[in-house]
Amino acid sequence: MAVLAAAQLLDELMGRHRNVAPNEEVKRTNWEDSEFCSYFMVKFCPHDLFVNTRADLGPCAKTHDEEARKLFQEAKKTHYKKLQYFDDFIRFCSSMINEVDRKIVKGKQRLALSGRNAINNANPVQNEKDKEKIDILNERINELEKEAEQAGTDGNVEQAQGLMKLCDQLKEERDVLKKHSEIGHLNMTAQLAVEQEKQMEVCEVCGAFLIVGDAQQRIDDHLMGKQHMGYMRLKSAVEEIMAIVKEVKEGPRRNKDRDREKRREPTREKEKERERSRSGHRDKHREKDKEREKKDKDYEKRKTEEKERRERDRDHEKERDRERGREKERRYRSDREERHRHHHHHHHGSHRHRR
Repeated sequence: MAVLAAAQLLDELMGRHRNVAPNEEVKRTNWEDSEFCSYFMVKFCPHDLFVNTRADLGPCAKTHDEEARKLFQEAKKTHYKKLQYFDDFIRFCSSMINEVDRKIVKGKQRLALSGRNAINNANPVQNEKDKEKIDILNERINELEKEAEQAGTDGNVEQAQGLMKLCDQLKEERDVLKKHSEIGHLNMTAQLAVEQEKQMEVCEVCGAFLIVGDAQQRIDDHLMGKQHMGYMRLKSAVEEIMAIVKEVKEGPRRNKDRDREKRREPTREKEKERERSRSGHRDKHREKDKEREKKDKDYEKRKTEEKERRERDRDHEKERDRERGREKERRYRSDREERHRHHHHHHHGSHRHRR
């Protein structure tokens, strides 16, 4: 392992081709080669984060190569292998973050428990009461055992069994109280430790125990420490790479949507055009209908007027006919009278001649 680490160090300092003779052909670097550390190419290698801390992962088995990293970063984001490396990085870092999150939860539980114990311990009155209860229970258990034995001797098996059951229940109760009082009897040094721990808190980033209200210098040292900084870097890197992956995966979908929109646009325009021409036709038809209606109305009006005129003319005609008839009648009458008069006159004259 030490040899491997030394070789890697030399590779990083002098380049991977340090042993190649000047006239030898140098193999071109390909970032997809499995010898290169994919985490190092994506962002950083988690193995480098926690060296010589409790979270130390040991040395990385793969090569950290700057040239490969540069080539990787120049490759298209949509390259399937690049996306695979992104996913691997997210998975590995997330598992480390989940581990520290579990550690934080455990630390908080431990502090909460110590706090409760300190409260129990700080209550001697309660301890005295527990002791009294235990003594009473012991007496009662002894009595019941004797009674059960007697019942068994007398042949009352059921009664004996009932008494023993009751006895067991009381013993359980007694054991719980005993445990309680034992916790209560913490020795002096433990009590001091509890008192101290009561004023501690868990770091929300790296899970370390911190003393509440500690000197600023100590707090700064912790915040700048390898472990705290390491977990900070892990969390921000995971967020960053997840955002890149999301963008790459949603990109084609967004473009598809955009293309669909673009394709829809002319169709929409055509629809609008069609609608406009439709409404234009409708308006034209409406105009024509109106004109037709107007013509029809005018025609009706003309027809009515003509009819009325004809009727009026007919009436005039009739009137004229009547007038003519009357005129004829008058003329006829006057002619008759004239003739009559003439005849009469003539008659009288002849009579006169005869005489």
